[in-house]
Amino acid sequence: MKFILAVLVLVMVVGAQAQWYNFPGEAIGGASDMWRAYSDMREANFKNSDKYFHARGNYDAAKRGPGGKWAAKVISDGREWVQGSSGRGHEDSEADQRANLHGRNGGDPNDFRPDGLDRKY
Repeated sequence: MKFILAVLVLVMVVGAQAQWYNFPGEAIGGASDMWRAYSDMREANFKNSDKYFHARGNYDAAKRGPGGKWAAKVISDGREWVQGSSGRGHEDSEADQRANLHGRNGGDPNDFRPDGLDRKY
């Protein structure tokens, strides 16, 4: 009886986490999405566009699944921690984190798009 119960519990746990094997690929893809948003931000070099690129990177990464969402959070939090310890403004860091969270939770990155930013971004 204990064996049957153990097998049943194992099946339920595995069923709930049935796609655990996708996590690493999603995380790598999410990191790639974050890098692409950063590269686009550097290329665009457009005033007041950083919040848009924060939201877009997090949005694209989170669309990949739990691994992408995790990668976006780790990268975003790490970036803000590094920049925050360098003496950058606390208010700007909070605004960046709001944009990060907005995108990571499925919010439209275009809510942060500045007027005049090239549509290719």
